[in-house]
Amino acid sequence: MNKRKIVVKSKKENTYPHNIEEYDHYLALDWSMKNMSVARLTKKMITPKVIDVPSNMRDLKDYLKTLKGKKILTIEETTTSQWLFLELYEQIDKILVCDPHRNQLLSEGPKTDKIDAGRLCLLLRNGMMKEVYHTTSSLHHLRLLVSRYEDVIKSGVILINQKSAIYPAENKSHKKDKIVSQNKTQKFVLSGLEEEINAYETRKEIFKKEFEKIRSKNKTLKDLSTIPGIGLVSSIMILSSVIDAKRFKSPNHYLSYCGLVKHDKLSRGRSYGKRTPRYSRRLKSVYRSATVRCLQYDNPVKEYYEYLIREKYISNKKARNLVARYVAKISLAVIREGKKYKGYQPKGNNLKDKAA
Repeated sequence: MNKRKIVVKSKKENTYPHNIEEYDHYLALDWSMKNMSVARLTKKMITPKVIDVPSNMRDLKDYLKTLKGKKILTIEETTTSQWLFLELYEQIDKILVCDPHRNQLLSEGPKTDKIDAGRLCLLLRNGMMKEVYHTTSSLHHLRLLVSRYEDVIKSGVILINQKSAIYPAENKSHKKDKIVSQNKTQKFVLSGLEEEINAYETRKEIFKKEFEKIRSKNKTLKDLSTIPGIGLVSSIMILSSVIDAKRFKSPNHYLSYCGLVKHDKLSRGRSYGKRTPRYSRRLKSVYRSATVRCLQYDNPVKEYYEYLIREKYISNKKARNLVARYVAKISLAVIREGKKYKGYQPKGNNLKDKAA
């Protein structure tokens, strides 16, 4: 994979589906290890033209070079999407990595690679796709590191739970007691679990050292760590998910992405409750956990929480939700502006004014 540094954004970064009419060629790619299906539409074509040939990146690039005019290409989000994005970035005016979940809801009938590519091309031309964010920024590689760290944590939690489940069989507490059993099988299982848990703890520390090394060279991560409740791991998770704060139209869009707000369901002037959007479970967990940590010691965010309860007569649950949203907005602003969190601001721009 070619390693590219952050590239200055150009006209390629137009948000889909705005300006969809400006392109001369609408292309869709269905890529696999064995074959690739490429569909193409122009402004005058009604039915997409699809070619299905053995996969070859050089042939694909040569084909794209033969197309004159502005080109937009779509591929579905999958394991190879980032690699394809980096490989084809210089060949296309706009690459749109689309959400396969949305496309599945719009599909019917038979399914082949050629049909899929043609359908993607039609959806692209009619502005019916939902884009998945991809970038040439080197920060995108943080996502792989964070994903692996989460896998390590999940496996460690499973091991700890398996160990603690053995204690009730001896009428013991895993928090207070140590099992001294004559059962050889039980001893064997416990010793194996202990070894795996120790290996898990060692592996977790290795990840944290790697995170520290990354933070020491990244100003944005240092700035995020100044926010109450946001530590080393949380800052890494936030930045790896956001990468570029400007891709969110407003703080409210970011709150929806984090799963911290719900959407209204309205029809014929009547409300049918709220709908939870598809969101990043990672970010929602980060901000919920940050809220709990904030309330454990004195800091401006805890003062905001107490103000909501004392002055606004808001319930504890609702106040915690507002604090989680506030921390999320702060972190987005820190990434966008490149400045540390400063807590209270002069009158007219402080926490109380924002809450009012």
